[in-house]
Amino acid sequence: MTKKLIGLKEAVSLYIPDGATVFVGGFGQCIPFATAHEIIRQQRKDLVLCRSGADILFDLLIAAGCVRKVVFGYLGNPGVGLAHAYRRAVEAGEIETEDWTNFAMVLRLHAGALGVPFLPTATLAGGDTPNASIDIRPVTCPFTGEPLTAVPALRPDVAIIHGQFADEDGNVQMYGLPGDTVDGALASENVVATVERIVSREEIRSRPERTIVPGFRVAAVCHVPWGAHPSYVEGFYGRDDAAYSAWDQLARDAKKLTEWIDAEIRRVPEFGAYLKRLEPGLLEALAAARGRNLETLS
Repeated sequence: MTKKLIGLKEAVSLYIPDGATVFVGGFGQCIPFATAHEIIRQQRKDLVLCRSGADILFDLLIAAGCVRKVVFGYLGNPGVGLAHAYRRAVEAGEIETEDWTNFAMVLRLHAGALGVPFLPTATLAGGDTPNASIDIRPVTCPFTGEPLTAVPALRPDVAIIHGQFADEDGNVQMYGLPGDTVDGALASENVVATVERIVSREEIRSRPERTIVPGFRVAAVCHVPWGAHPSYVEGFYGRDDAAYSAWDQLARDAKKLTEWIDAEIRRVPEFGAYLKRLEPGLLEALAAARGRNLETLS
């Protein structure tokens, strides 16, 4: 049996090559920032990033020069504003875009997870979407004759996700909002998961309803506490709202943003070292914001 529990550096090296199509999990919470940092450190290039609603992780990887194309339903800085590195890259013609709706992206990933080539929808027929740079096609329902729109399945090469718990076999559990994480992971060829805590097989089996991705679908699981910072993880720590606000100002200046990425990511050996550079007491305060829920998760 292939060893599933490995280090994040090894996981990125093995499963995220240049040019890969990468699904990014998380929905408000559990966004895999530690994996994004390692992708930057390993200087990956020409990645195609995809998910329904994307946040500043996409902006970070674009600014670091890792991205060739983005496929998404929303891309911005949630609750704050625009994704400035993304906007500059589009204006300069440096990256390609496929701008779907959130629902269409969920359908595409669900089709990929089901193993079917497309799914029909009653949406997308109106407005200017049919004339945009996305591949949608008219179909007729064989049962009712109703005109519908077909959206193609999306099957990424690898999904990067973060969860609360996993065991050594790679069974990943998540609490709270999953968004399109489950469909995105199951649609992907490989899954690289970071988690807050590695627990026993027995503990995982005691709450099977919390397993979002079974071990046989996971290529690698990596123990990375705080691996979703600055997003939140239900039961472990709250969202670092100040970091999202700071990103809005930092990302407006391409030169300063590059200098920050060099100093805080490229020149540190791993995510734990990055965490040590944060403001003293910050992580403890974020843990206190969600720690009251921990007893319900274990």
